[in-house]
Amino acid sequence: MSPTAKASPRPPRTAEHRALLACGAIGLALLTVIALGHDGRRVAQLMALAAPALAWLLWPLNSPLLHRLRTVAVWLWAMAFALDGVARAFLLETYQAAPDSAFVQSAAANTNSRETGEYLAMHWRAMLVWSAALAVVGLLAARYAARGAYRTARWPRWSVALACVLLLVGSIAYLGKSWRRLHPVVFWTNWGDSVQALRATWADQQAERDAALERARLAVPTLSRDGPATVVLVITDSVNRDNMALYGYERATTPRLLAHKAQLQDQMLVMRNAWSVDASTLPSLRNMFNFGAPDSARPQHVLALARAAGYKVWWMSNHDDVAIEQQHGRLADVVDIVNRVPGRAGASLDGELLDCVQEALEDPAERKLIVVHLLGAHPHYNLRFPEGENPFDDRVDDVEEDLARSGRSAWVRKFRHEYDAALLYHDFVVAETLQLTRRIGRPDQYRAWMYLSDHGQEVGHESNHAGHSPSTASGYRIPTVIWRNLPEGYPPGIGERPFRADWAGWTMADLLNLQWQGRTAGRNALAADYRWVAPALPVAVDSFID
Repeated sequence: MSPTAKASPRPPRTAEHRALLACGAIGLALLTVIALGHDGRRVAQLMALAAPALAWLLWPLNSPLLHRLRTVAVWLWAMAFALDGVARAFLLETYQAAPDSAFVQSAAANTNSRETGEYLAMHWRAMLVWSAALAVVGLLAARYAARGAYRTARWPRWSVALACVLLLVGSIAYLGKSWRRLHPVVFWTNWGDSVQALRATWADQQAERDAALERARLAVPTLSRDGPATVVLVITDSVNRDNMALYGYERATTPRLLAHKAQLQDQMLVMRNAWSVDASTLPSLRNMFNFGAPDSARPQHVLALARAAGYKVWWMSNHDDVAIEQQHGRLADVVDIVNRVPGRAGASLDGELLDCVQEALEDPAERKLIVVHLLGAHPHYNLRFPEGENPFDDRVDDVEEDLARSGRSAWVRKFRHEYDAALLYHDFVVAETLQLTRRIGRPDQYRAWMYLSDHGQEVGHESNHAGHSPSTASGYRIPTVIWRNLPEGYPPGIGERPFRADWAGWTMADLLNLQWQGRTAGRNALAADYRWVAPALPVAVDSFID
């Protein structure tokens, strides 16, 4: 080609090309901003929910009015996802919190116009940066939303195929309730309702707590032991004793607790036949702290009784749950919540609470009750231990072979490995709380420690299932371990007694040395007059004694 020859002019972009470019540009912008506020599969779920609007851009419209309406609708659709991503990203960067966490919802429910103004004055720089990012997405979406397919005589094959794929993905996303509720319009509408409901119920919850404290004072609780005392209650989540080496499991999931048992001998009591009567957290905790009595009976609450008897009470938790915090945690004198992401996506490790435990143990109060609420092995299991610390992954051992012989699927076997790794990390945290309890305090001080789970977990034990399981006995099999620094230890055979978690309040009262009017005899597993009554579980149990 001669130097003077001119290059052929670029052919003008067709309507189809402009629509494809618009779809891609808006899709990329949404992917970027969604990824700022979400992680993992949530990004894919949000993109699937946004897909119908992108597919609409490929649909040719002949009416100028409909074209303008589509431009506005797609822009509003895109901005809903952009606002959601930016708001979540701001909260994650500033507070490491999700918008539906108890921390954020409580702050929103407890604020007023003056506090809102003060907050904006403090954080306006960060909010300006995120607002600028939102503005960029808004301008880009406005520019490309107007370039949807317009007055096209017929659909090219690529346009038909891409639109069908996007519509199919979007349809699947909207059919699933767990996906659909993530849509920004649905999520933030529900969020606003939750904040309003929280405001409305706070007054009732405070009244309930005040009533519990008043009932405790009227019961006139006294202490059967003089002098300083420290009692630590460790409640974990979703731990099945069948997966603990302390209870005979083949894998070394509890080396530290086994070391404590070897050293402490009869001072450390392992209840071999412990059961929960509930397969989920809220009813289990209600039963634990309310002595297994129904709400209609206006029962006593362990924390209220302890406070009325002179204990300073701590509630420290790695759970983000408004109901638990309001029903139980706020009865304490000191409340520490270290996790600000609710539900299964919360990745805060239980070890974050150990500093809180040490600080409470070092507090100069004469009598202390310290409640430590752990995530334990709550699904997702792979979030319950540090990344890369799964010694059971890809290991062919007796457990793996037993699972394979039982016909468990590959995904259930994978969950079992992750579950056991979670218990190995959990062993470190639980054993450390015991070690701190033993070490910190005056030599002549009475100290006690109790550990139990709210409910069990099915991980391929009785069925090809992993998770909460109200339909199998694995959902109710829990660990329970007790220690106190009394020289006499526990009588032989007491650890073989069957134990009910809904009666745990009576055992806690014994460890706290509490006496009060209206106590029920026969339910304290440590007492000579203990009388076992088998609970009515929704599953058949051949025997409550292994």
